[in-house]
Amino acid sequence: MVAGAPGWPGDVRGRREAVTEPAEARLQCVVYKGRRHPDVYLYLREGAAFTCVPEGLLRALGPLEAVLHLELHPGRRLAQADVRQVLHQLRTQGYYLQLPPQKTSL
Repeated sequence: MVAGAPGWPGDVRGRREAVTEPAEARLQCVVYKGRRHPDVYLYLREGAAFTCVPEGLLRALGPLEAVLHLELHPGRRLAQADVRQVLHQLRTQGYYLQLPPQKTSL
């Protein structure tokens, strides 16, 4: 093998360093979508009751369906939300509401 060639032991391209966070930095959650607003998602800590979610919000969303179970941690990427903000909201208010991105008009 030639030093510097792809695949040689010192080649780090394509490798990801293992990210280790303390166990308390990780959080299991369930993501729900409502029937009335299918593009709005409600994140709840796994096993948490819906009592932390305002009653008016639950009514507005309509019947909820669990669509995803996730382990969140600071190194995880989410498509439309900042994982650190999601973790903070889950820890402080018990839920996180993900709204659809705002459309920009031309």
